[in-house]
Amino acid sequence: MIGRFLFAILILSALCFPQPASAQFTDAHNYDNTPVGINQVELSYAYVHANASIDNSLVIAGAKLNLNQGTISYTRYFGLAHRLMWVSAGIPFAGLSGEVTGTAIRGSVGGAGDSSYQLGALLKGGPALSVAQFESYKPTSIVGVSLSITAPTGLYDSNKILNLGADRWSFKPEVALSLPFGPQQKWQVDAYANAYFYSDNTSYHGRQILRQEPLPGFEGHLSYSANDNVWISADTRYSFRGATLVNGVDQGNPQQNFILGSEVNVNINARNSLLFEFAKAVVHQNGPALVGFAVKYDYTWGKGYK
Repeated sequence: MIGRFLFAILILSALCFPQPASAQFTDAHNYDNTPVGINQVELSYAYVHANASIDNSLVIAGAKLNLNQGTISYTRYFGLAHRLMWVSAGIPFAGLSGEVTGTAIRGSVGGAGDSSYQLGALLKGGPALSVAQFESYKPTSIVGVSLSITAPTGLYDSNKILNLGADRWSFKPEVALSLPFGPQQKWQVDAYANAYFYSDNTSYHGRQILRQEPLPGFEGHLSYSANDNVWISADTRYSFRGATLVNGVDQGNPQQNFILGSEVNVNINARNSLLFEFAKAVVHQNGPALVGFAVKYDYTWGKGYK
């Protein structure tokens, strides 16, 4: 049964994701309970082929861009008011190259992208437990929240189309519901609702002012734990709105995006794990036509952690 399930997921990936894709999701299991006092460093690599740069909420008409991005991030888990909370920070380093069809515009750029930060908490089903206490914890339904912030710290030149930074802030509040079910709770559903809010870019294409409406989205993740060390998920995300205005003029470009993907998580041992992600936009009205993949390596440590 497990072998057939794994085979089906691999076939689905081959059919839906003929090229590598960088996931545009919040990861499945992102709101699972974790012992307090734990630290995690994550190293990731992503490749994306799309018509948008690192700021994937903005599409460049006719663009064919290739993004290679490495990211390093740090997460700390702690307890507050008997609930699990965490803070994280990350910075990407990327190379972006491509061209705009029908023009002589082509080029490449490399350097640091916009840094990101997150504060999260489990409001239900996530008591703050020590490593020793966590050994007897049984997964249950969880309600979690988080706020992710992207700061305009990346490389940006207002006179260029290809940029690694967005020259604006973004804020993404998110509400999550996770529900394990089935025999031995090997299955889990994760449902997320979130929205991106953007500050203005006051140096867009020179001295123009770019303003963007909020971009809300909904995600669904269905995962199966093949054993204690491997879980696999099928993922989907739908987002809409997010139209832009330049110098107060509505660009008439509200988005409608539907992305499919899958993830495979492998726990090598208690401290080391790998996550493989694939994604492809199957509907991209005024949104990024992307396909790509990402590989993440996590190293975990903390007091009492074996």
